Amino acid sequence: MSRAWGTYILTVVLVIGGTGVKTCYGQQDKPDYKEFKRFYGIMKIVQKNYVRATSDKDLVDGAIFGMLNGLGLERSWIPADVFAPGEGESYDLKRFWRAHQIVEKKCARAVTEKEIINYACSGMIQSLDPHSSFMTEEIKELQVEAREESGALGIEITLKNGVLTIVSPIEDSPAFKAGLKPDDKIIKIDGESTKNITLLKAIRMMRGPRGSKANLTVMREGFDGLKDFTLTREIIHVFSVRKQLIEPGYAYIKIVNFQESTDAYLTKAIQELGDEASIKGIILDLRGNPGGLLDQAVRVTNMFIEEGLIVYTDGRARDQRMEFRANPQGKHYQFKMAMLINEGSAAASEIVAGALQDHDRSLIFGTKSFGKASIQTIIPLGDESGIRLTTAYYYTPKGRYIEKTGIIPDIEVKEQVQGESPSQGNPDPETDVVLKRALEWLKSAKGVSEAKLQR
Repeated sequence: MSRAWGTYILTVVLVIGGTGVKTCYGQQDKPDYKEFKRFYGIMKIVQKNYVRATSDKDLVDGAIFGMLNGLGLERSWIPADVFAPGEGESYDLKRFWRAHQIVEKKCARAVTEKEIINYACSGMIQSLDPHSSFMTEEIKELQVEAREESGALGIEITLKNGVLTIVSPIEDSPAFKAGLKPDDKIIKIDGESTKNITLLKAIRMMRGPRGSKANLTVMREGFDGLKDFTLTREIIHVFSVRKQLIEPGYAYIKIVNFQESTDAYLTKAIQELGDEASIKGIILDLRGNPGGLLDQAVRVTNMFIEEGLIVYTDGRARDQRMEFRANPQGKHYQFKMAMLINEGSAAASEIVAGALQDHDRSLIFGTKSFGKASIQTIIPLGDESGIRLTTAYYYTPKGRYIEKTGIIPDIEVKEQVQGESPSQGNPDPETDVVLKRALEWLKSAKGVSEAKLQR
């Protein structure tokens, strides 16, 4: 395949948009139709590029709620008939303009028309899914490199049912050491509520100077109430691959995330553990792996299958439909293989797990993965704003949809680890029940297909 794709699961498209307007509400009799035209243009970009068809009504409803939320106004201030369904694009645009005029009159503070249209665009795009957003200041951060090295907390986050949620803490990061876990809900950052927050704003709030403190207020199943975690920002250095020989002939390799050269580090780890001359079986641990580079997920999968489809993408736009296939050239390992996943396994991890599962190359142990496998395209506009839009989804070779559904393990085993995290320290089958079950199967005479039939 000739297409270049050695980057994170993100593509960039350039779209020329409108310019800003600096007229204040309450200071003119006529509305600024240039801003209305800008809103309409962004609405059309969304409808053309979003992964699935979107109705005018849904987009306009999202825009109205965006204006209300942005300006702190109550929904009851908008008459119910404004949300009534009708026919045709013009009907929905009239609904939007009517709500726009009501908001203009109700707003107690001076606000520019550009600002209110930005709120509308933000609400419209956020209503699509947790990963899509309208960007203003954030677009600048994506277009220029930071001049100073900033600290981070080491967590992968998403919006789950509108709530800021941890996908997985990065191993050995401040978040990992503090005890934050997958599916923790972040309710406040430094005392500020995360309600209606965008992902990019949350990331920006959690970044800061190395050595500075950040306080996260977290809700977790099993907690009596909210709990505060104070973390110190650090420069995050991730060692992608860790290895150990559990017992003679049986290797354990953990991939922390998929970064540049993960495939090379994995090859080296296998060689150092004895290669195919002495390895009878291998356990590939993807628990707590939040993902990373798509090309590395494909390369790692290709190390264990010689041919066939690894993953494909599907979207409405033709250029979002891609296939990634195994390359028959190069080294392909044949030893027996087990994989470990949990709710912290996401994105690139799910691509690897789904592909090897579909090809009956590996038996998967653990719990259902996170379910995050979509492509977000950054569409810069011409006024220092932009759109982060979901434009395609990833599918396993057999056509399974990963987004939100995740990868279901062949053998479900809930983690019951005594003491430290299963991904921390030396792997020990005596304390890690998931690892123990995988090792027992590797040492048995059962193959992948037989084990699946006997579930």
